[in-house]
Amino acid sequence: MRCPFCGAEDSSVLDSRPVEEGYAIRRRRQCIQCSRRFTTYERRETSTLLSVIKKDGSREPFDREKILSGLLRAIVKRPVTRERLEQLVNDVEMELLSSGESEVPAARIGEFVLKRLRDVDQVAYVRFASVYREFETPDEFVKELEKLQPSKSEEKSE
Repeated sequence: MRCPFCGAEDSSVLDSRPVEEGYAIRRRRQCIQCSRRFTTYERRETSTLLSVIKKDGSREPFDREKILSGLLRAIVKRPVTRERLEQLVNDVEMELLSSGESEVPAARIGEFVLKRLRDVDQVAYVRFASVYREFETPDEFVKELEKLQPSKSEEKSE
């Protein structure tokens, strides 16, 4: 593993432990050359198992980091931890892999993410939905917000 600070090719592993419910391994490393410490994560490679069918019909390998990146933008200044987002991405990835399909439309992945994000943080949900669903008018925001409001029958039963 190349050191991110000095570029040396050798480092020693100080500590390893399973994270993300055993779906990844966190390794704490120390560079042999500059002695600085850094953390790496090992995950199974899903890009060889799963392809994403984009809106334009093109295909690309599944990349969990793209989902995580979008989620991180959606939670800016929100009380949601990165660990919670990592778990959300793990859940989506596991659902996709367990479906048995080797190619999944990007739209289905987005809906899986939205379904879970709604329960995590409603503001982040609306932010993510606005980009994912490409809102162009304020009315589209209002419609999405109305979906989050409990219906009149739900309010009466409480």
